[in-house]
Amino acid sequence: MPPPVAPVRQDWMREHNLSLALSAVLEAAEPVSRAQVAALTGLSRAAVTNLVDRLVEAGLVRELAPVALPRGRPAVPLVPVGQAVAGLGLEVNVDYLGVRALDLTGAVIAEQVVHGDLRGSEPAEVAGRLSGVAARVRDAAQASGARVAGATLALPGLLDSSGVLRTAPNLGWRDLDAVALLPPGLVDGPAGFTVANEADLAARAEIRARITDDEKPSFFYVSGEIGIGGARVLGGELSAGRHGWAGEIGHVVVGSSGGSLIRLEDVAGQRALLHAAGLPAGAGAAELAAAVTAGSRRALDAVAAAGRALGIALAAVAHISDVDQVVLGGTFSALFDQLAGPVGAALAELVVFSDWAPVRVDRARAGDYAALTGAAHTVIDRLVARPSLWLNPGPAA
Repeated sequence: MPPPVAPVRQDWMREHNLSLALSAVLEAAEPVSRAQVAALTGLSRAAVTNLVDRLVEAGLVRELAPVALPRGRPAVPLVPVGQAVAGLGLEVNVDYLGVRALDLTGAVIAEQVVHGDLRGSEPAEVAGRLSGVAARVRDAAQASGARVAGATLALPGLLDSSGVLRTAPNLGWRDLDAVALLPPGLVDGPAGFTVANEADLAARAEIRARITDDEKPSFFYVSGEIGIGGARVLGGELSAGRHGWAGEIGHVVVGSSGGSLIRLEDVAGQRALLHAAGLPAGAGAAELAAAVTAGSRRALDAVAAAGRALGIALAAVAHISDVDQVVLGGTFSALFDQLAGPVGAALAELVVFSDWAPVRVDRARAGDYAALTGAAHTVIDRLVARPSLWLNPGPAA
């Protein structure tokens, strides 16, 4: 006898319908009317009217001036309210830490990025610095009129489902309770505080930059920083593997020398690139690109070697994951014009199915510090999933 099916509670259904209505407004390329929300969600017009009224009352959605229609009553377009709610995206990386606040429209309300060498740092000391930056960004967001919904922290390492950072080799951190990096009360919004891998969060920002009404993108995202991370996206959804650790492409072996194995990060990581190009460790991708443009032989050779190694690693990804598009982000985005050629050549040479489905190489579209953007968006996503946390008490829909 099959197990009994759990009943659908009325409050769960109300929450689900509120989420549907709010999502329809947030995801629309143009302002939508109540009738269009009903058509998009499959809800009745009466239900949508009730739901939208509650969202308007809560300050999450606002009405624009009515628009005359050829027939019937004028339509009232609906849009998300800017600077009403803020999601905080935080990041600790090897050479910087930062915080970015986004509102429901995806606009940046406030942000701050502080550069510095964090290799071998003490987590408690970094947590104190991050807390100060986060407090300043939170205060700026609140000064603009936004309520802070919560925060997500991006870290460059392996995180398990309980929020423990198992290892961040380039930081020198291991078996750390990442949730404890921020003191209680700094971010106390109803969406809470979570942690995630920085490449996964950058890939989430890239999904938003690429998704359209008729296409949910599939690609492998590569995050080029001091270390190199990656994330696989299938049909607009992150595919992070059983433990959430898929995509660690920086640790893929791409060669050997004198009996020692060479990982991708050893050739294509930012510090490795700068060293090979003869540039100081404090330089960045812009200086490296300028050296390449100026014809520096060392810089040209460094980028060519990095592109070849990256292509070798991505060919392995393509064979295992059957992806036909790779997206270069972070440092690799800044160096895209110099890297795309050698990466594409290695993929064309090594990928067995390239004659039928060549692997395309594309520049990331999510902008600078994509992990900050992706982290902030996950907070908004949690709010959209449970909008009743923000609603004023009112009649049920």
